[in-house]
Amino acid sequence: MLTAIGAGIAVFTGIGAGIGIGVATSKSVDAIARQPEAEGKISKALLLGCALAEATAIYGFVIALLIILFLK
Repeated sequence: MLTAIGAGIAVFTGIGAGIGIGVATSKSVDAIARQPEAEGKISKALLLGCALAEATAIYGFVIALLIILFLK
């Protein structure tokens, strides 16, 4: 029972990553709309930030799988 609860909590990292990526995307679109000539720099920063946010979600998913598979 506690294994399922621990895995569920570990998967919640995906919620934070989704919110973070959504906010970053909205801010970058707003910045590109205000300053179109800086699109290249903004896009690079956006992709780097999204990759880091997605990595935390993947780490949470892997931890959840490890909890489920090895703590039965």
